[in-house]
Amino acid sequence: MTDIESAARELAAAREHGKPCPPLRGRLLPEGDVAAAYEVQQHQVRQWLADGQRRVGAKIGLTSRVVQESFGVYEPDFGVLTDAMAVPDGAEVAIGRLLQPRVEAEVAFVLAADLPDDRPTTADLLRAVDHLLPAIEIVDSRVAGWDISIVDTVADNASSGLFVLGTTPRRPADVDLRLCGMVLEHAGEPVSVGAGVACLGNPLHALGWLAGTLARAGDPLRAGDVVLSGALGPMVPVTPGATYEARISGLGSVRTCFSRVAP
Repeated sequence: MTDIESAARELAAAREHGKPCPPLRGRLLPEGDVAAAYEVQQHQVRQWLADGQRRVGAKIGLTSRVVQESFGVYEPDFGVLTDAMAVPDGAEVAIGRLLQPRVEAEVAFVLAADLPDDRPTTADLLRAVDHLLPAIEIVDSRVAGWDISIVDTVADNASSGLFVLGTTPRRPADVDLRLCGMVLEHAGEPVSVGAGVACLGNPLHALGWLAGTLARAGDPLRAGDVVLSGALGPMVPVTPGATYEARISGLGSVRTCFSRVAP
């Protein structure tokens, strides 16, 4: 068994049994070996697809310059979205589905065309986007205590959990993606605020980074893909029984709630 297989098995066991594993870096994966971490990620994705899940898009992480500096990296990372991660707007999430959940608000892009070029222009990106949606990403970590480095989070599918899309599609031309304000509320009180500029200066820039990265890897974004472009403000630890609503100017709102106890 290779270390990549061992790391994938540990992450899978953490998901299945609800018990986080120790950090992978320096133990199963070398410190800073992001390429090996993506191999672990892909090992898991192949298994999910073999088990019947359907790939529906991608998520981008580490889009905040401050967060990048804390990880000692200078570009984002990405993970894969499957249909099993999708939660309807307003639906209750069983708290037991997750280990250490946190929520953050994002702009979601839904594509109408493929993005096969490794250096897409702004015009290429805008032509490819069918519509925008407000989104809440429910991030999670299979690594104990969120004690993660870039290697740990990449291997863990960019610390993905679930995602919730709003139901008010908007055209890109109708939204100022750089300046759109965001507030994430719990019980009517703001718990996170931000704006589009916090996401690589503009969520469209994040989409461009991902499109180019995946095209160079030979696995480009496709028509119909959903892309979660990155947090517009700080992520917030989930309180069992809580309801969270994100409002993004020009995009509308999206809501998710959590059960009080695990089933």
